[in-house]
Amino acid sequence: MNAPVLILQNLTLDGPGYLGTWLARQGIGFDVFNAEAGEVYPWAVAGYRGLALLGGEMSANDDLPSLRQAERLILQAIDAGIPVIGHCLGGQLMARALGAPVLASPRPEIGWQRLQVADAPVARAWFGEAREHTVYHWHGESFALPPGAELLASNAACPHQAFALGRHLAMQFHVELDAQKLAAWSASPDPTFARLQAANPETVQTGAAMRAQAGEALPAQQRLADRLYRRWLGIA
Repeated sequence: MNAPVLILQNLTLDGPGYLGTWLARQGIGFDVFNAEAGEVYPWAVAGYRGLALLGGEMSANDDLPSLRQAERLILQAIDAGIPVIGHCLGGQLMARALGAPVLASPRPEIGWQRLQVADAPVARAWFGEAREHTVYHWHGESFALPPGAELLASNAACPHQAFALGRHLAMQFHVELDAQKLAAWSASPDPTFARLQAANPETVQTGAAMRAQAGEALPAQQRLADRLYRRWLGIA
């Protein structure tokens, strides 16, 4: 199937990253629509082979037309059997579209954090046999599980780290992170980041700590992303 993937981008600094790299390696085209740049999301998902939603610093509950259109496209894709994948805010939008609330997470997570994979066949199908992975987070809210969804991973700071609904995958973390995004995000001057780090040192890393861990954690996460993206698009 030569149809492209539709990628919905909420913020200019939160682009496709490793997802774009991976799609290019597979010879799969993709169309990116950047809401912050004033690009209006399409009205229909027909003609695409997959729908991917990226993250963003806004809440999934914010009254933004782009977020509500993203939810409409999610439901269109699911109804049409087009696989959907959501990264962080994108996963939260999937949950909202499917009827589950998005609320404050028990603890904020910023940087590299471990998650535990559920002891279930569907979780192993997505994540492999390893029972624990280290992945990159940047969130203060998290999703509940929609009706019919299967919990794939969790940790103490955020009990719902990922869920699947058939071939559709929602994640509370950023497997699309690449070195360029990590460099930009870890150097964030946002004072909120500094306050969260001071108040939550166990779950919010400093920029220096993120960069120091990246030499081992980033390649491992990208290997996990390879697996997740292949299953999402049905590539053997």
